[in-house]
Amino acid sequence: MLSEYKAQQSCERGFSFLKNPLFLADSIFLKSPERIEALAVIMGLCLLVYTLAQRELRAALKSLNYTVKNQLGKAINNPTMRWIFQFFQSVHLVTFQQKTEFYNLTSEMNYILLFLPEACRNYYRYMS
Repeated sequence: MLSEYKAQQSCERGFSFLKNPLFLADSIFLKSPERIEALAVIMGLCLLVYTLAQRELRAALKSLNYTVKNQLGKAINNPTMRWIFQFFQSVHLVTFQQKTEFYNLTSEMNYILLFLPEACRNYYRYMS
């Protein structure tokens, strides 16, 4: 029973993003129950993708015995995807005169991309 209760906390923690002011959930107004249902399904799928990405990143770091720096600069092997998303928030895709480049993609970001799936590396045109 105790393990079931503790497992519930991880799910609750996942939905804590709804309470975050950055998510802007309080500014959404939906008129019909069908739209509310649809939004709930989309949010559930987003949480699933978020959780799977976080688990894959943490597993890759632990299996290779590597770490990344957290917000305080401390080396950890269990970062949250929220931190990774915020870390990559400064990256911009700029197209000028038919030339497309990523700006603010640092060497530390390229290091983190090593532990993400190939599709993520391809998105940033990362060459390993």
